[in-house]
Amino acid sequence: MPHTIQISVRPLVEYVFRSGSIVSGFRSAASLTEGTRAHQQVQREYGENDQKEVQLEAEITYEELLFVVEGRCDGLIRKGDRIMIDEIKSTSGDLSQIEEDSYPVHWAQAKMYAYMYAKQQDIEAMEVRLTYFQVPSGERKQFERSFSIHELEIFVEEVIAAYAPYARLLRDHAERRDRSIKSLSFPFPAYREGQRKLAGSVYKTIEEGRRLFAKAPTGIGKTISTLFPSIKAIGEGLLSRIFYLTAKTITRTAAEEAMALMERQGLHTHAVTLTAKDKICFSEAEGCGQEGCIFSEGYYDRINAALLDLLGNETLITRSVIETYARKHQVCPFEFSLDASYAADVVICDYNYVFDPRVSFKRMPEEVKKRSVLLIDEAHNLVDRARGMFSAELYKSAFLEIQRAYKESNPGLYHAAKRVNNRFIVIRKVSGEEERFVGSQQPEMMDELLEDFVLQAEGELMTGKSGEEADALLECYFAAQGYLRISKLYDDRFVTYAEISQSEVYLKLFCLDPSDLLQKAGKNYRSAVFFSATLMPLGYYRDMLGAEEEDYSLSIPSPFSREQLDVRIMPLSTRYKDREQSKDAIVRMLSGLVREKPVNTLIFLPSYPYMQEIHKAFAESNPGLRTLLQGHGMSEEERESFLGAFQADASEPLIGFAVMGGIFSEGIDLKGERLSSVVVVGVGLPQLSFENDIIKDYFDRTGKRGYDYAYVYPGMNKVLQAGGRLIRSEHDTGTLTLVDDRFLNRQYSMLLPEEWRHFKRI
Repeated sequence: MPHTIQISVRPLVEYVFRSGSIVSGFRSAASLTEGTRAHQQVQREYGENDQKEVQLEAEITYEELLFVVEGRCDGLIRKGDRIMIDEIKSTSGDLSQIEEDSYPVHWAQAKMYAYMYAKQQDIEAMEVRLTYFQVPSGERKQFERSFSIHELEIFVEEVIAAYAPYARLLRDHAERRDRSIKSLSFPFPAYREGQRKLAGSVYKTIEEGRRLFAKAPTGIGKTISTLFPSIKAIGEGLLSRIFYLTAKTITRTAAEEAMALMERQGLHTHAVTLTAKDKICFSEAEGCGQEGCIFSEGYYDRINAALLDLLGNETLITRSVIETYARKHQVCPFEFSLDASYAADVVICDYNYVFDPRVSFKRMPEEVKKRSVLLIDEAHNLVDRARGMFSAELYKSAFLEIQRAYKESNPGLYHAAKRVNNRFIVIRKVSGEEERFVGSQQPEMMDELLEDFVLQAEGELMTGKSGEEADALLECYFAAQGYLRISKLYDDRFVTYAEISQSEVYLKLFCLDPSDLLQKAGKNYRSAVFFSATLMPLGYYRDMLGAEEEDYSLSIPSPFSREQLDVRIMPLSTRYKDREQSKDAIVRMLSGLVREKPVNTLIFLPSYPYMQEIHKAFAESNPGLRTLLQGHGMSEEERESFLGAFQADASEPLIGFAVMGGIFSEGIDLKGERLSSVVVVGVGLPQLSFENDIIKDYFDRTGKRGYDYAYVYPGMNKVLQAGGRLIRSEHDTGTLTLVDDRFLNRQYSMLLPEEWRHFKRI
C-alpha cells in the first residue's frame, strides 16, 4: 500500500522552485498593505460565471508514494469553451521589470492548480494566467499560456519527482521516530515528587486540546516533565510538532539537554534550535555581509541539498550543528535553521517566533499548528515580553532624515516621508507645552501616510542600492511596518502616547494588557502549557496570559523539606530614599553572614549603581575575600565565565554580586556546594515610571489592583526567581536572606512560597 503524503500546493512548488520562492516585493506588499484588497479588486472584475478562491485537490501516485495535494486558486475564469486559472500576485515593484519568465515559481503554482482542475473535470486543455498587480497604482501586467493535459501531467510528475527524496526522508524519519517513542521510558529511574503529576497534567491537556497554567517549583525537572509527555503525544498521533518557547538562551540549553537525554534512551527526533540572526550570522571575515554575502547569494540553489544532508544525518540540530552544515553547503545559517524548523518534530526557540506579529512563523500551515503544542517555559516572562511585542514606536527624526536624503533622488519617497514628518509636527503642535501626553485613539491619518511611505520605500529598497542612506531607510521601513501591524490590533487595551523634546517627537502605540492578543496568537495551536516556578499569584498570570475559564490550573508544592532551607528576613528599608542610611547595616550583615557561613554566595540587588555601591563597601570591609561583580552587557563568554567561577571544591568561598531581574537571577543552575547562600536585597519593584503608572491606572479603571499589577507582582516575581537559585535538587541545602521591611507586610509576605514563610528575623 503506498505511503500517503498530504501537502499544499504552495510549499510543494516552493521547495522545488526555491530560487523564486521568496520574491522581494511580493510577500511584503501583500502581507503588509494592500495585498488582500488587490486580489479582491481583480476578482471583482470576474464575470458572473467565473469563480474565485476555488478549493482543489488531487491524488498523485509516484512510485511507492501517494501525494494528496490540495490548494486554493485565486480565480477560475470561463473563456468560451476553455477554462483559465488566474494566479494573482501583488507587488510594490516596477511592473516593467517583470518579464514572462521572471518567476518560475508563480507559473508552477498556477500550473499545479490547472492540472488539479483538469483532472477533476476530465478536461483536455487549460489556460493559465499570471496577473501582477502593482500597489497602490492599480496597474497590472498579465501573461497567459495554454497547456494540454499531457503537458501538465509531465510537469506535475517532474515536480513530484523532485520533491520525492525529501518526502521519503520525512517518511522514513517519521516511522523511525514513532517506533522509538513507543519504546521510550521516562529517562530517570523514578519521578521526583510532583514530577509525575505535572507530566500527567501536560499529557491530559494535550489529549483534550486545552491549555494548562502550571506553577511547579524549581528543582523538580519542569523541562523533562513537559517535553516527555509531549513526545509521547506525538507517538500516539495527537501531535506532529512541539514548540518549546523560552525567553533566554540558558533555558534553551536546558531543553536541548532534555532532548539529548531522551535520545540517549533511544529517542529519534529532529529537534532544531533557532538562534537570533544577529548571533548566528557569520562574520564578514567569512564572507557574510550585507553586500555580496557568499552565504546568501544563490542560497535557494543550495538549500535543498543542505536540508537533505542535515536531516538525513542529524537529530539534535543545535546552533553548532547548524553552523557546521551552513559552512559545508555555503548557506545562510539563520535562514537555514528556519527552513530546517519547518521539517522538525521539536523546535526550541524564543517566544517571538510564535507570539510576535513581526517575526512569527509566516509559512507555518494552519493544519500543522492544529497538531502542535506550545510549551512556554518561564512563562512569567511572557507578560512584559508580550507588551513589547504588541507595542510599536516611531521617531519623527527618522522620517526627517529620509526626507532630506531622498529629496533629489526619489521624489515619491521624499514626499511620502515629508507627509509623515508633517503629521509629527501636527502632534507636537497639539501637545502645546506638554512634554508628553496620553490618548486612547491613534493619530488621525498616520496609518494611511505610513502605508504610502512603506510602498515608496519598498520600491527604493528593491533597487538594491547600499550605503548609510539605504541602511537608514531600511530601519525606518521596518519601524513603519511594525507600526502598521500593531495599529491593526489596536483596541481599548492600548493607549497612544507621545513624548516631545525639542525637535524630536516619539510616538508609541502601547499595549497595556496583552492577554487577548496572546490568546488569539495561540488559538490555532492544539494545546499550550504555560509553566514556571514563580507563576504566582496564579490568578494574575492566568489573567495576563489570556486564560479562559475552561483552561486548567496546576500548583505543585515544593518537594523539598523545610530543613533544607534556612530563611532569614532583615526588616530594613531599602527604598531609594533610605539606601544611603541603610547601606552600612547591610554591609555589616553580609560580612557577618559570610563569616558565619563561608560558602559560595550570590547577592542580588535592585540596580547596577546600588550593586556597585554595596560591592565596593563590602570589598573594603573584607579585603581578603574573593568577590565577583556582574558587568553591563556581558557577552555569552563573560556570562559563562561568571557562572564557571562558582566551583564546589574551591579552597575559599566566592561572593558574587548580581542585579535582581538580570541575567543571573533566573535560569541558572548552580547545584550543590556551587551555591549555598543567596541574599536578596529589596522587593524588586520596578522603578516608578510613566509607562508603569499608565499600566497601574488602566488596571485601576478596569476594577483590578492597579498598583499590584504594575509594580508588586512583577517585582516580587524577581525576588522569587533570585531566591529560587538556591535549592535546585533534593540534596541541596542553603541559607536565603531577604532584606527589606516590606517582606513582613501581608501584601508581600502572602506572595512568598510556603517553604519561605518559616523564617527567622535578624
